[in-house]
Amino acid sequence: MKSLIILGRQPALGIAELESLYGPDKVRFAGNQAAEVDVDPCLLTFSRLGGAVKFGKILTILDTTNWEQISDFLIKSGPEHSKSMPKGKMLLGISSYGHKTSNRQVQALAIEIKKAVKNTGRSVRVIPNNEPTLSSAQVFHGRLTSPNGWELLLVKDGSRTIIAQTVKVQNISAYSKRDQARPRRDTKVGMLPPKLAQIIINLSVGKLPPESIQSICEVPPDQPIPQTHFSDSLILDPFCGSGVIIQEAAIMGYDCTGTDLDERMVDFAKENLEWLSKASNKPISSKVRISLYQADARIYKWEQKPTFIASEAYLGPPLSNIRSQKDLKTTINNVNKIILEFLKNIGPQLQTGTRICLAVPAWQIKPGQFVHLPLLDSIGVIGYNRVSFKNVRSKDLIYYRQNQAVARELLVITKAKD
Repeated sequence: MKSLIILGRQPALGIAELESLYGPDKVRFAGNQAAEVDVDPCLLTFSRLGGAVKFGKILTILDTTNWEQISDFLIKSGPEHSKSMPKGKMLLGISSYGHKTSNRQVQALAIEIKKAVKNTGRSVRVIPNNEPTLSSAQVFHGRLTSPNGWELLLVKDGSRTIIAQTVKVQNISAYSKRDQARPRRDTKVGMLPPKLAQIIINLSVGKLPPESIQSICEVPPDQPIPQTHFSDSLILDPFCGSGVIIQEAAIMGYDCTGTDLDERMVDFAKENLEWLSKASNKPISSKVRISLYQADARIYKWEQKPTFIASEAYLGPPLSNIRSQKDLKTTINNVNKIILEFLKNIGPQLQTGTRICLAVPAWQIKPGQFVHLPLLDSIGVIGYNRVSFKNVRSKDLIYYRQNQAVARELLVITKAKD
């Protein structure tokens, strides 16, 4: 059975993340907002995916995108599916991706399925659509991933329609807590979203070892999923700031080393990690080892070789509005120099093939038009190979919002052979 992932606001980031973890031959775009992953839903590690909004198991594929034909199929098959669900009120929701449908059409289909199921004697509650797709919050609070819940994902995939059932959605409240409830945050140096931190980590670690993937289907619904500890892996964040990447990597089960030029930021990171370790749900395994200290990434020699490097590099001074390329010249040169010095310093300390993901700045000078770091054009000259992806171009791996002056470009590279 294959898995279906509904991707986030910038699908290219999510598809690259999936390619990294499961291999390019296991992943393909399904429409514009989803990905089909050739991985058993029981074995897909959704909780670590920053670029995924919903995770579903594929039920069937229809050779049509005609809304009436899709509706007829679901109205007929709905009652039969409801028989396999536990007794009690059935919770129903529908999300349509890529079809030219209104929220009223989607809502009307849900009501027709409800009527068909009610004719079997079963009570049904429909989660209303304000848009053709239900939000993660609606799915979560509407309990559509509970044993009695059924969110149908209808994804237009060329001339076909993939029908899947949502298994999990992003835990928005947990992300918000890890982001906004941390005791130490500094808006002047930028605030890395935890979801983006997860993407950076996943792009850095690459394909997951099979022995690390555990079946969530074998865990009883009322029990937490056992925490993984990647005891043979060490993630280095040489520009750790307030510790967001270290935080997310530790939650995933990686041993971590974090350093920063600013000792104040190292203290912030320590305080944030201490706060997280005392959280009621204890998200970090006691086996995970974390080391944080002050160091200049341009000259420092790390005692232990990292297995992977995941970091948000220096982004330059914060900018409140979009500037011209001419106005940015000094800033670009200064930032380029710092990151280039780091890459030249760390290179001799790494084993061949060590994988790195750095979030580096890209400056938006017009809507959707960016100026990039000069070093990106000479990455091979300084001893690295840029990782290519099957489904997306490297230049599409940019995280930004409309009218944001400084974007984050995700640079994925490996240490070349000396």
